[in-house]
This record gives sequence, C-alpha cells and structure tokens, in this order.
Amino acid sequence: MTTATLNPPLGRCALPFVDACHPDRPLAVNLYRPERYRPNDPVVVVQHGMMRNGDDYRDFWIDAAEKHNLLIVAPTFPDAAFPKAEGYNNGLVVAPDGAVAPREDWLYAVPLRVLDALRAGGVIDTPVIRIFGHSAGGQFVHRMLATQGLGPFEAAIAANSGWYTLPALDAPFPEGLGGLGLDEAALLRWLASPMIILAGGRDIATDDSNLPSQPEALAQGPHRFARSHRMIALGRAEAQRRGAPCNWVHIEVPGIGHDGEAMSHAAAAYWFEGRIPTAAAAGASGKVVA
Repeated sequence: MTTATLNPPLGRCALPFVDACHPDRPLAVNLYRPERYRPNDPVVVVQHGMMRNGDDYRDFWIDAAEKHNLLIVAPTFPDAAFPKAEGYNNGLVVAPDGAVAPREDWLYAVPLRVLDALRAGGVIDTPVIRIFGHSAGGQFVHRMLATQGLGPFEAAIAANSGWYTLPALDAPFPEGLGGLGLDEAALLRWLASPMIILAGGRDIATDDSNLPSQPEALAQGPHRFARSHRMIALGRAEAQRRGAPCNWVHIEVPGIGHDGEAMSHAAAAYWFEGRIPTAAAAGASGKVVA
C-alpha cells in the first residue's frame, strides 16, 4: 500500500514510505520536527549523497532546525532498491535498455509526493520550502530542476555535484537534456530558476574513486570545483545567447572539501543568516563526507 500520509513525532525519526509510482521499491523519510514547529514554518528537503545516508544528512541540519524552527525532510533512497547512479542521481530516467522511462516514473517527483503526504498528515500547510542536495544529492537536485521545474521550492542548492547535466537539448541525458521530450521553453525555465551551485573551494581531488570519470564528466573539468565553474559559465553563456535571464548563482565556500556536513552548515547559514561561514565555523573536518 502506498503512503498517503506522514505525521512524524517530535524530534528525529525515520518513517517508511512507499511511493505510488514505485510500489515495489520501498524507501524511508528521515525527519526532524522541532517541538515548536507549526505547519507554516519553513521546510528544508535534504537529498543525501551516494552513501544513501539520509539519517546523517538529517542530523547535519538539526542545529539549524532548532535555531530557525525548520522541519527537515530527507527522502532516503536505499541502494538495494535504487541501485547505482542510474537509480538515484540520474532519477531512473533512462531504463537499462537505454529507453527513456515514462515521465511519471522519474524519481525527481518523489520529494513532492513526500511533501503531499506531510500535508495530508496536517504537518505542513503552505510553508516556504527549500531543497538542498550534496554530492549525488546535488546531482539529484539540479536534474530535478532541469526536468521538473522549481515546483513548490522557493530556492534550491546543488552542492559539490560530481558532474552536471548541461543546459543543452542536443546532448543525451544525463550529459544534457536530449531525448527527454523537453523543449526550448523548459530549458529557459531552468535557466531562470533560482538555482545555487554551492562549491567547496577545496573539493579538488582528482583521484576520488567516487568522482565521475566518464569522458563526458572529464570534459567538464578535472575535479568537482572546476566542474561547478564550467556549469555556471555555460548556463550564463546559453542564456546570453538566447537573450534570456540566467538566475543561477555560483557560491564558493572557502576551505571546505567534499564534506556534506560542513556544506550543510554553510547552506543553512547562507539561507537563514545571510552569510557564508568560515571552514572552521562550518565544522569542516578534512574528511570526505558524501
């Protein structure tokens, strides 16, 4: 039976979730609900990295949740049910035989259905909702914006993505948007969306086994930090070529590498305090936290 309502208890929890479009692939939603949270207080949807550790990513946001009274919602896609990049970062858009899957099966709409279940449970009403993703989650977030539009989200941060789907209709997905049935209007909507590319200034490893290394990724740069600059430059160039706006913003977080916890703290400080913290204030550990 699919999950129609979610009503988490106060504090941290993990609730099972069966998506209507993937009834044979159960997932979980890791949540944090402050005691003083009310249905129109802000929501942050958090997309975990390749370790499928939604519980960790929820916990990275707890301090901010208590300080700013946020509901943290971390849909968590286990590798057993959603294997490899194709089953998470790339959204199940392309089937194993290379065919494009039906649009309703793309994973990028799952966070919206989780939010619908929270609304049905009376937990949220019409709050301001933001979405943050790091590493594989950053890939998920920017591809969600490209293929689904901004939807209910006021703002979106894609942090330390391993590589990017480019704003190009003639390159096949996930390198570009070709073959998905998207048109020029969809591309312009993506370019106009308020997408923040958050880049750790020390995310410059070239020998990370989890760094995408296929030719299309290497063409974007030798490491994640370089690829983030390539993406913002290309987005601005494509918008300028069309005489259209590009509302993407590139923000460097100095001193932080591939560290999901520190980047979460930086994103929270940017959104809710209007600042980018120092690496020390963000709790940068020097460890890789995907």
